[in-house]
Amino acid sequence: MGLMRGVIDPELGSDIVELGMAKGATVTDDGWIRLQIDLTTSGCPLRAQIQKDIRARLTSLPGVTRVTIDWGELTQDERSEAMAKARFNVSQNAPDTSIPSTTKVVMVASGKGGVGKSSITTNLAAALAEQGYAVGVMDADIWGFSVPRMLGVDGELISKDGKIQPLVREIGTGRLAVVSMGFLVDQEDSALMWRGLMLNRAVQHFCQDVAWPSDLDYLLIDMPPGTGDVQMGLAKMLPRAEMLIVTTPALNAQKVAARVADMGAKNYLRIVGVIENMSEFVAPDGSRHSLFGEGGGQQLADDIGAPLLGRVPIEPAVSVNGDQGDPAALGGTPAAEQLQAIARMLADEYVPPVEMAGCSARMLDAAMAALDALDENESSTEPADDAAAESTSATAAVQRSSSGGSSGRS
Repeated sequence: MGLMRGVIDPELGSDIVELGMAKGATVTDDGWIRLQIDLTTSGCPLRAQIQKDIRARLTSLPGVTRVTIDWGELTQDERSEAMAKARFNVSQNAPDTSIPSTTKVVMVASGKGGVGKSSITTNLAAALAEQGYAVGVMDADIWGFSVPRMLGVDGELISKDGKIQPLVREIGTGRLAVVSMGFLVDQEDSALMWRGLMLNRAVQHFCQDVAWPSDLDYLLIDMPPGTGDVQMGLAKMLPRAEMLIVTTPALNAQKVAARVADMGAKNYLRIVGVIENMSEFVAPDGSRHSLFGEGGGQQLADDIGAPLLGRVPIEPAVSVNGDQGDPAALGGTPAAEQLQAIARMLADEYVPPVEMAGCSARMLDAAMAALDALDENESSTEPADDAAAESTSATAAVQRSSSGGSSGRS
């Protein structure tokens, strides 16, 4: 099978032998080569390209008179293993980030705007913090930022020691560390008229130039709706991230959300599950009303082979509390209970935090303490004016880089 090495699956971007797709070969005395190639799906749209590459490689060899390929399909276990290998290969070429390697990164995505993706992101972050976790929140919805208001976090991002310092909010025994373009604009209703390259530079800063806490358990990323530049850029930058899909029960929202799941799968991102938001409205008399249809969340989960993690009902408190910066997940309503249950499922089963104990943890703590002491010693020898100048607003740096040196709003 060595002859097949170098034949790349265009979708997974890896060698078909390494991925376990090349199952066997026979060669007859008259130069007939017969291969068994199993693909991730029998209907793989790129099969013709793989076939062309195999034939070009084999027919160029002396003595080969005929090439026949028998196509099959990988089993579920084999497919999962192939995806894991492809994901690992991509991660080896991913750029360095300032996100701790032990942090679980979860992208919260949707196909359409208006399905409550940002509400789900902020409420899950608050619920996880209340359960004692250190949670980062990256507002990657650059145009439509809303995380600062919904989490009740206000202030200015500053740069210290060359890193942007996230704003922090304590919740229960946990805490939130938040970055958003909302902290960098002069007014909340200021429009950011940025194109793809500028958007990607902004999220690149959030991934590489933010001083994310070293003990961060989770980083939830509030993605913009759809499958555009930001989504593709983050998928390449954070290949080990996982994805939550938010939809409403409506068939239209479910179909559009399926495209986001497809984008995630094509970038080797594991789909953690589906959350159906605005599932129903329960009137004061106890009657239930499905305002946006029924079953969209379960149908999407079935279609993409992921679990339905929960169905969050429509409650005025979710919107009102979000406007006031008081996440509804911290209350005691049915919606809050559902959000808290989803957060517990994520932490307990679907995306458990990385636990470090014993010698490894002590060694890491000692190393971090030594680095902190070194930084303190170095900073104490700097002139006071230089130290003050370094702890300045990060606004200009992000906007200048994102705009390629222009004013930042073009």
